[in-house]
Amino acid sequence: MSNDTVAGDRDPEEAREMVRERYGTIASDGQDCCGDVGIDVTDDGGCCDGNADVTGSERLGYDVDDVASVADGADLGLGCGNPKAFAEMTPGETVLDLGSGAGFDCFLAAQEVGPNGDVIGVDMTPEMVSKARENVTKNDADNVEFRLGEISHLPVADATVDVVISNCVVNLAPEKQHVFDDAYRVLKPGGRVAISDVVQTAPFPDDVRMDPDSLTGCVAGASTIDALEAMLDSAGFEAIEIAPTDESTEFISDWDADRDLGDYLVSATIEARKPAHDT
Repeated sequence: MSNDTVAGDRDPEEAREMVRERYGTIASDGQDCCGDVGIDVTDDGGCCDGNADVTGSERLGYDVDDVASVADGADLGLGCGNPKAFAEMTPGETVLDLGSGAGFDCFLAAQEVGPNGDVIGVDMTPEMVSKARENVTKNDADNVEFRLGEISHLPVADATVDVVISNCVVNLAPEKQHVFDDAYRVLKPGGRVAISDVVQTAPFPDDVRMDPDSLTGCVAGASTIDALEAMLDSAGFEAIEIAPTDESTEFISDWDADRDLGDYLVSATIEARKPAHDT
């Protein structure tokens, strides 16, 4: 059975509302997600291991130029990897970011696709979408737009996107199969997904599995690699590759002050392609 339900078998709408409330608060307060799970937070808002010269995003795989190239306010440290590093975006492409938050990955993608490309960010949290739209002006990103919507029911037309990216958001979705089905729908034939997310490597203890903070904090909703592969295959994708990022255990271990979540989770790159012959 695939892990297509939320932690504790909660009602999907209840789970969505919990996630929406948490990230609405993050957007309104301007904090990053690390601040409420016991991680040291630097003056610039990044989660770190005590090195004030390393931001949270640099720990996730972004380089200093990535962080410096985006105006303040878009990088909230909400991620577990760097989809830009393996999405291989090229000038003129259309990119869709699932769970775009304040827009950090969208603005980096805009630099990759250039003025002839387009970037669409979709987020279900009104406060995040509002914040991201404000950041469009700050980043002079005319080719980026943000839409309010759920990643399992995307407000995007069929076969209009070249690449779907996402950063530690699919695990938050209560109905993951719908997410992959809809990503397949909006991709052009031959289009691809390049997702950074956490995957479950061992069963969670009941107190983690049932904890609302673990669900909304990118922990309890994680699927196993086998479950993700099965869902991508069911959606119609081919060339499925899911590769754990071993060095991610360093920052994942910092996500909870009471236990080492690296015993249960690892960040991974998730890649797949829509067949070129699909119509």
